[in-house]
Amino acid sequence: MRIAVFGTGGVGGYFGGRLAQAGEEVIFIARGEHLRAIRERGLRVDSIKGDFVIQPAQATDNPAEVGPVDAILVGVKAWDVPEAARRMRPMVGPETFVVPLENGVEAPDQLAEVLGREHVLGGLCKIISAIVAPGHIRHAGIDPYIAFGELDGRKSERAERLRQAFARAPGVIAEVSDDIQAAMWEKFVFIAAISGVGAVTRAPAGVIRSLPETRQMLEQAMREILAVARARGVALPDEVIPQTMAFIDAIPANGTASMQRDIIAGRPSELDYQNGTVARLGRELGVPTPVNTFIYASLLPQELRARGKVEFSI
Repeated sequence: MRIAVFGTGGVGGYFGGRLAQAGEEVIFIARGEHLRAIRERGLRVDSIKGDFVIQPAQATDNPAEVGPVDAILVGVKAWDVPEAARRMRPMVGPETFVVPLENGVEAPDQLAEVLGREHVLGGLCKIISAIVAPGHIRHAGIDPYIAFGELDGRKSERAERLRQAFARAPGVIAEVSDDIQAAMWEKFVFIAAISGVGAVTRAPAGVIRSLPETRQMLEQAMREILAVARARGVALPDEVIPQTMAFIDAIPANGTASMQRDIIAGRPSELDYQNGTVARLGRELGVPTPVNTFIYASLLPQELRARGKVEFSI
């Protein structure tokens, strides 16, 4: 397959790199020093599943140079999805499909608004990875997992083709989901809770899960997300909470979420698209979300400062 990776960060760089390692034609959309390093030295990935380097690597910051592709993996931050959708138009031909891998649940609708719903699948991934230097990705935790599927739940040849491409790639577990909406919300239960509690406490997973007070906070945040999902008609079972807690209990003790790392570093984050989304949808649906609303309100001043919308010093 000819696959473009729009956003070659910790997520796009890892999963796109594994596809390239397996022999697929992968074009990385990147920018700045990261792009220059990839062009000059290739894309380096250090991984608990085995290190590798893609060299030479096809990389550009101009989607118009790429032309239509079979599939696009979207690895930008959640707030960049609408602009990314507009920029990727030159790569979207009649048969192209787009798979968002953002944290959150609203990226498919944002992509569909620009590109047309017929071009969009739902998608998600699970991995702890990040850019550690230009052209250099480090995968530090969680067995890399990716799932995708048609938004209406039907089986499709295009989704199966992508699954087969990933099946040839080492270091990846890939599945086609029969209910990608539920799968995305199931991940959202995990990522919004651990990101928000981690950002407020500024503690890694091992500390959060071991203290009764923060463990209870995690579970309550999850219960609120589950209630919002069900109010939106998403079929999530009660077991999602204990299953998610078991997953958190198994991740590395020093594990942190990308939103948490961004907030601690004073960078713009996905706060609006995680705990902010829970709070907003809860208000719209009449579902109480006190923990997620507290997390959002507590972190909002730092988020606005990172985006240059307020100024203050401590």
